[in-house]
Amino acid sequence: MVIAEVPKLASAAEYFFKMGVEGKRFRPTVLLLMATALNVPMHRSLSETAAATDTLPAELRSRQQCIAEITEMIHVASLLHDDVLDDADTRRGIGSLNFVMGNKLAVLAGDFLLSRACVALASLKNTEVVSLLAQAVEHLVTGETMQMTTTSDERLSMDYYMQKTYYKTASLISNSSKAIAVLAGQTSEVSMLAYEYGKNLGLAYQLIDDVLDFTGTSTSLGKGSLSDIRHGIITAPILFAMEEYPALRTVVDQGFDDYANVDMALDFLGKSQGLQKTRELAAKHASLASAAIDSFPENYDEDVQRSRRALVELTQRVINRTK
Repeated sequence: MVIAEVPKLASAAEYFFKMGVEGKRFRPTVLLLMATALNVPMHRSLSETAAATDTLPAELRSRQQCIAEITEMIHVASLLHDDVLDDADTRRGIGSLNFVMGNKLAVLAGDFLLSRACVALASLKNTEVVSLLAQAVEHLVTGETMQMTTTSDERLSMDYYMQKTYYKTASLISNSSKAIAVLAGQTSEVSMLAYEYGKNLGLAYQLIDDVLDFTGTSTSLGKGSLSDIRHGIITAPILFAMEEYPALRTVVDQGFDDYANVDMALDFLGKSQGLQKTRELAAKHASLASAAIDSFPENYDEDVQRSRRALVELTQRVINRTK
């Protein structure tokens, strides 16, 4: 799907899909597991199932796989654009596209991936699915804008932070999970459970990312990249620490251009329960995601059961990871 007729655009668009820099492919993994977890609409014969979804199982699978492909293209497009906005010079252990080929080509490559995602989405001919993924793209833009244009009160609000996190990280996986259920002809209740799984998994994922930004692969403080705080982005650990130590607010308001302020913030964070409370909040969202899978209609098919167990296990992997 990412082949372009102009060679320069082709190599830019393919940049993060090449072997070795394709990333974890976390979202497609979740979506393909979700497709199997919701495989056969319960309590219906196969002929009724085919009628409900207008497709046979093999065709349904390829349509659901298309959602996984679209989601990954949207995700990579957002990375290309984010790297331009953040002036990043590395991504996935290699030079970022904007660093290697310049901002203009990186922006155009992101636009190209989004347009390819749109073409693929249109080919599914399902207006609800188009709406779900279009909304996810809108949310990516909204979340990034919220991060760039905060008032000092908004920066220090946990509600604002969680809303921004939903838009930037959780919306894409929740809306695409729901799209998988919609294509399978599931009820609105089951589709909503798929959405809740994606939303809570995405929130848990980002909360752990926020912890790892401070700790890195070790459990000790200050070993992470500290990239958020150095960019002036205030995340959950600092927000929780501020509840315990209001004096931290003064440091945050002064900004982090001065490294002494970074060190002071880390001191407060180390004394506080900030990291622990963030991990606890992530665990809460992980268990909500797990509960959504447990609420799926009963199905004793072996593949369905295995996929559901994998989705539940993923919620634990997300919160126990060290990178």
